[in-house]
Amino acid sequence: MSSRSSASRSSTRFVRISAVVLSMIMTAVSAHAQSKSQPGPKDSDLAARMQRVENGIPPIPLSGTEPPQQLNLEKLMQLYNCPGLSVAVIDNFKIAWAKAYGVTEAGTPTPVTVHTLFQAGSISKPVAATGTLSLVEHGTLALDENVNLKLKSWQVPDNEFTKDEKVTLRRLMSHSAGLTVHGFPGYEVGTPIPTLVQIFNGEPPANTAPIRVDFVPGTKFRYSGGGVTIEQQLVMDVTGKPFPQFMRAAVLDKIGMADSSYEQPLPPVRAAATATGTRADGTLIPGKWHIYPEMAAAGLWTTATDLAKFGIEIALSKQGKANHVLSEATTREMLKPQIEQVGLGFFLASHKNPEEFGHNGADEGFQALLIMFADSGKGVAIMANSDNGISVANQLTQSVAREYGWNYTPDQMSAQELLMLVASLKGPQGVITRYSELKKAGSSSPYAIDENTLIAPAYHFLFAGQTDAAIQIFQLEVQDFPKFWNAYDSLGEAYVKAGQKDLAIQNYQKSIDLNPQNQNGIDALKKIREQK
Repeated sequence: MSSRSSASRSSTRFVRISAVVLSMIMTAVSAHAQSKSQPGPKDSDLAARMQRVENGIPPIPLSGTEPPQQLNLEKLMQLYNCPGLSVAVIDNFKIAWAKAYGVTEAGTPTPVTVHTLFQAGSISKPVAATGTLSLVEHGTLALDENVNLKLKSWQVPDNEFTKDEKVTLRRLMSHSAGLTVHGFPGYEVGTPIPTLVQIFNGEPPANTAPIRVDFVPGTKFRYSGGGVTIEQQLVMDVTGKPFPQFMRAAVLDKIGMADSSYEQPLPPVRAAATATGTRADGTLIPGKWHIYPEMAAAGLWTTATDLAKFGIEIALSKQGKANHVLSEATTREMLKPQIEQVGLGFFLASHKNPEEFGHNGADEGFQALLIMFADSGKGVAIMANSDNGISVANQLTQSVAREYGWNYTPDQMSAQELLMLVASLKGPQGVITRYSELKKAGSSSPYAIDENTLIAPAYHFLFAGQTDAAIQIFQLEVQDFPKFWNAYDSLGEAYVKAGQKDLAIQNYQKSIDLNPQNQNGIDALKKIREQK
């Protein structure tokens, strides 16, 4: 299968990483609500606010000639193939309400509840950073010390880049240590799980490359889940404790995150409370979810309510009003830009919203979002058992922001996300027509077209069995982006499905000519020729 998604398994609203949408229309997901509210507005007022949030999804301009279409949350979940969702809205440093929607697994009747566990993906990083910073406060670790001085199980290999500047804890947390390996795909249940040392060295059964320094530490930002995994090993080496055990005592219990755990895999009692991960094309993750030994980077199981508690704790600690884990001084350092708009574990909004901090995350079949405003005490946590969860969360967040009066500049929906909704509602001709409108509008349109814009909508139809429609859209992609190797790779895949092997060979070969490192194309081409 081609590289049809640039979506990362580590993502954040503040450093946008696209959540590529390959959704297919499913039967309606019945919304099941479980709410628990904090003392505050009367129940009727609270119910009305919740309903306004659910019905306040920004109108979607599916056509340049028709009025924008208004969608509610339930319809948005259907279109984005998102079986379940858990939401916690924060107002005045309290959880105003928490509510669950949909089902724990597509095609089953079991409802999501506010206690259903979801994988948090890269939101694991700021929670882990909080625990690590507690060790800094106690003098066990130092932010600006060479981590090799305390690492016992493994050492960061020195090279020409580390001659003068070293890998430090501050640089690990702010993604400026010069380390490789962006994110992790995890491991299917039942397959061998590597040790951290095997992951560091890229040795089997690890499924990622070796984690190495390839630019001078401290000179620039580059997201590295690999670096945060070194942070995990550092914590384990200096404390002598398993990472889940350390995080339970140092952070989770102190904040009251009773439903959360870094255990990988989860013990049976917690595993029974999980949602099942769902790919963007509607298929379920084999074994329900992947296992992440890279716990600090991607291994947190939690709920929207627990994430909201975490966000509130950090916001109040910045003001010296909570401090169950970190002091005011350390929290302010955590929320201070270290390089670009990156704090220690968190990503920070621009100067226009200096109080805003957060993170989002994506594990296989799960996506999540946490946004918090440190001074006004507003925020939201959203978790989904879908690879399209961030797309749903971004739209829902705009509705929350409007209802609760945030000072907030939302992310613009991408052209790709827009065309995926068009694909679900208006079919292949609707996609072609809307794409033509966006292309004609050019820079005057807020929806910028790039080489990936048509890839996901085309796969939407390919997975739905509409092979001719997929080929037509892939052909349009090749026409408009003739130098993009993945356009030909994807078209080759569609031709294979259509049984047109000669055309498949022609397009796979073109993709390899443009990108000699395209191993998918190389393997596909070899397989087709062997079958001829």
